[in-house]
Amino acid sequence: MENNKQIVECVPNFSEGRNMETINQITREIETVKGVKLLDVDPGEATNRTVVTFVGSPENVVEAAFRAVVKAGKLIDMRQHHGAHPRMGATDVCPLIPVSGITLEECAELARKLAKRISEEGGIPCYCYEAAAFTPERKNLAVCRAGEYEALNEKLTTPGKQPDFMPQEMDSESVQRTGITAVGARDFLVAVNYNLNTTSTRRANAIAFDVREKGRPMREGGSVVGKILKDAEGNPIMQPGTLKCTKAIGWYIDEYGIAQVSMNMTNLSVTPLHKAFDEVCRCAQARGIRVTGAEIVGLIPKKALIDAGKYYLEKQNRSTGIPEADIMKIAIKSMGLDDLKPFNPREKVIEYLLEDAEKDASLLVDMTVNAFAEETSRESAAPGGGTISAYMGALGAALGTMVANLSSHKAGWDDRCPEFSVWAEKGQALMKELLFLVDEDTRAFNKIMAAFGLPKKTDEDKAARSAAIQDATRYATQVPLQTMKASFRVFELCKQMAKEGNPNSVTDAGVGALAAHAAVFGAGMNVRINAASLKDREEAEAYVAEVRSIMDAADKERAEIVEIVENKL
Repeated sequence: MENNKQIVECVPNFSEGRNMETINQITREIETVKGVKLLDVDPGEATNRTVVTFVGSPENVVEAAFRAVVKAGKLIDMRQHHGAHPRMGATDVCPLIPVSGITLEECAELARKLAKRISEEGGIPCYCYEAAAFTPERKNLAVCRAGEYEALNEKLTTPGKQPDFMPQEMDSESVQRTGITAVGARDFLVAVNYNLNTTSTRRANAIAFDVREKGRPMREGGSVVGKILKDAEGNPIMQPGTLKCTKAIGWYIDEYGIAQVSMNMTNLSVTPLHKAFDEVCRCAQARGIRVTGAEIVGLIPKKALIDAGKYYLEKQNRSTGIPEADIMKIAIKSMGLDDLKPFNPREKVIEYLLEDAEKDASLLVDMTVNAFAEETSRESAAPGGGTISAYMGALGAALGTMVANLSSHKAGWDDRCPEFSVWAEKGQALMKELLFLVDEDTRAFNKIMAAFGLPKKTDEDKAARSAAIQDATRYATQVPLQTMKASFRVFELCKQMAKEGNPNSVTDAGVGALAAHAAVFGAGMNVRINAASLKDREEAEAYVAEVRSIMDAADKERAEIVEIVENKL
């Protein structure tokens, strides 16, 4: 999806986690809406609850949410529902979450309109919570859900407790079946359960109270059984927990035969996942309990796991400039995300699911080395020299990064690990940029071919075709220029590694510099040949002048690095 597109995520929680036919009927309603991608369906038998995640444009997501909530209300009878998780409706909660190109405030307005529609057209009462709340106290979901489904009649009839939207003609039996739904807007929330080597719900709750932001009520004498202390208004005085922006409770899960601390994390920038994991481990250990792992419920942002992986690598004094998949593996193993069942990042990380949903099967960078070479050899103009130049630059960056990682792990150089880790991270970033340009160069060539294929019957056609050809040619000039600049930055990495890196790998740094030099000159040739087709000669000459300047500087860098390598051989 393009960055300028508006993308909204919706994560409704349905009060059914055991009957897959019911769950499938609900999710099929979501999939009937064009432009919506169903990313995840996560049923829980013990909680009797299914967390569903889907994304799309705001209007399509709202439509899919409406259909799913109404369908759930017809299929799920709350009078028969029992499960470990708090709930008050067939669709318990239905939050809208801004992903791209849309604000939380805009999602809140969408949520209010959705709640109104669910009530009016679906006959289901709705609260609006979090950012969509009409009153400050209802920002807290717990306030809306107080008493759960069992307090349904009280909620519907007591002034001040009534839902924000009520059906004009209340069908009592229908509402008894559906319960009440909370529709809201919030930032990305991560739900994680920490697995404990105990079956005690009381001890799991004690750990949850230790860490959750709300904490626990203070008692006389500091005793766990003493009288709860209250303020002047009669409210319990709370002893805050250690983790900001977290909510947590303890429970026992029959399915796994263990107790867990179940936590909602509402702001990962304040309390990252790895910080919460370590703190739960600390508090559990203080109570003679061990955390054996963690269970991610629903999806998680990639950054949360990458940050965790880097955190644990740094604790091990290891380089963080390694491939993303390797960082992810460290995060998974460090927090035991595969403790209860296999954890597949391609199925749990929201960015990966979006990537896979839109993945272009024809990407060159996804080919084997052999297939890439064969594709290049065929009788087609693309992939051509510009693409190969970008790949040469990526290989140069990869070699420099390899030397940095080998140096960070060299025996006796432990105190220099952070220094080489920084260089390795720079190298990984350069490699990713150049790998993107591998396919972008081919796409740029294809744009030129598409422009030449435009109709040219009328004068208007000819003018539009000519303008499109010039625009495509300009872009096909700018892409290899970007390749030149990125490849030139590889020299800094390779020179530093040739000077300071593991001496046993000095030739690898040298080969990396030679690859970068070939990339710069190869891309430069493509800039010049494409610039020759630009009608704006002043613009074309500016491109050529920049190319010559970069080539001259590249010659000097190459010579200096080769000399460093030669002197160490």
